[in-house]
Amino acid sequence: MKRSEDIEDRLFKSIKIKEKYVSVVTILILVILWQWITYFLRIPEYILPSPTDIVSSLIRSKDILWLHSLTTIYEAGIGFIIAIIFALVIAIIMNQWKLFKVSLYPLLVISQTIPIIALAPLIMIWMGFGSLPKVVVVVIVCFFPISVSVVEGLATVDKDLLDIMEIMGANKFQVFLKVKLPYSLPSFFAGLKIAATYSIMGAIIGEWLGAKRGLGIFMTRTMSSFKTSDLFAAIIIVVLLSIALFKIIEWVGRKLMPWNREL
Repeated sequence: MKRSEDIEDRLFKSIKIKEKYVSVVTILILVILWQWITYFLRIPEYILPSPTDIVSSLIRSKDILWLHSLTTIYEAGIGFIIAIIFALVIAIIMNQWKLFKVSLYPLLVISQTIPIIALAPLIMIWMGFGSLPKVVVVVIVCFFPISVSVVEGLATVDKDLLDIMEIMGANKFQVFLKVKLPYSLPSFFAGLKIAATYSIMGAIIGEWLGAKRGLGIFMTRTMSSFKTSDLFAAIIIVVLLSIALFKIIEWVGRKLMPWNREL
């Protein structure tokens, strides 16, 4: 039995490794094709820079990009942490008291129908142009996927397990700690991974509308000066930051839930 499980694990790992190679090769082919098109069609750099132009911009502007990245990471990180805490509290409250779920859940859904790009200017008017409005934007965009994922995870706990805990005389806190929390962890981390990519985007949107430092304001300045290669360089930084945060959450999820292969 153990031997068959070992073989299954090896097959699973080999398939996963092959999938990674396929994605890397696909990206390389697209980059080579991109370089070829810009070179042979002689597309101007301000319209579509080649990959080599973008790499040159990354190297040339690495110091200023680093400074702007630190600001964006700070705003996204603080907003993300606050969103996690706020979402967990609201999700637990909605799970424990059905009246709150009935009254709050529709409001959560309605809040997501408002485009954040339309709401961000109001936040800037109310809170100024410092880091606070950017953090608030990040909280708004990250709160919904985390809270909904936790609410759905808590709602899908096996009722037989809850009945067993009730028969054994467990109180609400023990039921939550021993059954509901572990059962909802996969949903929680699924929401975290979605929110992680939103956090960087939320900070960027806030910076677009007004900031002294950050990748968002760097992008607006490069757009107005037609430095398209610098703009692409900033986009690459945003992508790398989002992927890094996604992978960190994935790694933490594997450590906390070694039984869950979906992470």
